[in-house]
Amino acid sequence: MASATKVSPAAQLVHEDDFRRFYQPLAKKCDKWRGMLPKGHHSCFGDFPADFTVPNTRLKLVGQSTLTPREAPVSARTAPGGPLSARSNCPTKLHHTGGASFSTTQPTPREELPPPKAGAHQKRKIEPTEFRRFYDRGDLPVQIAHRGTGNLISWKVDIEKLDYHHYLPIFFDGLREQEDPYRFLAVQGVYDMLDKGGSKILPVVPQLIIPVKTALNTRNPEVIATTLKVLQCLVLAGEMIGEALVPYYRQILPVFNIFKNKRLNSGHAIDYSQRKRLNLGDLIDETLEIFEIHGGEDAFINIKYMIPTYESCVLS
Repeated sequence: MASATKVSPAAQLVHEDDFRRFYQPLAKKCDKWRGMLPKGHHSCFGDFPADFTVPNTRLKLVGQSTLTPREAPVSARTAPGGPLSARSNCPTKLHHTGGASFSTTQPTPREELPPPKAGAHQKRKIEPTEFRRFYDRGDLPVQIAHRGTGNLISWKVDIEKLDYHHYLPIFFDGLREQEDPYRFLAVQGVYDMLDKGGSKILPVVPQLIIPVKTALNTRNPEVIATTLKVLQCLVLAGEMIGEALVPYYRQILPVFNIFKNKRLNSGHAIDYSQRKRLNLGDLIDETLEIFEIHGGEDAFINIKYMIPTYESCVLS
């Protein structure tokens, strides 16, 4: 017999990279039809009328084909002869007085379903954000400046003159966007406002907890990585911000505890994406260390309460 050929880990990584490169755009479109990501407008002039039928249903069929049996429509599961219909083992009602006939045929074994997964690392549905609503309405003083080497964010007013109590929570709410231009404008706008905010940032910290918690609860690795980088920049943006976050550890640290050990095990291969800082385990460790260093004397005990496996970087 011919021996099976073994695929090296490096070749497997190349194959996975090719798969992501060709199928990642289609995967996001499928997520839109599944309801995991918010849909955009039908055209630059808005949505089509309600009584207008869009002729292209290919992407909808592709999205529905990716649904698991638990997510399939009820009509598909209960329809006779459907893919999920099974033979009923219940005895039929007897209408004769002679009794039932005896058969030696073995009954069809019932399919035993495995126990359901808890789904702690499963992605959650991303609802339309306030940033998307305000940007589509034209209420945000930002726009994209198209350059030859790359896009930049252009502010219509000076950042120092902005009302941080109004705009900073809106930009933080846009951190869970995954489509451009919303994602680019929200992330870059947060960095610009934190860079030039100064003393305006500290009073707004309580209003940022709900957008940060909502972004972390999406359980999307890309959104979590972006939120962690923004939290690090937030703590380092001014004095007393790290201490102001300590009372809110119970809202933002549970997701840290879930993804703390989620690391990339590449074996002997080289991870060329280290510069992008997408490894959640390393990002969470860096963020917790910054929280402890800049959070005052009560930071470690509160972190240890929510994440029991955390070890202090100051006491050691």
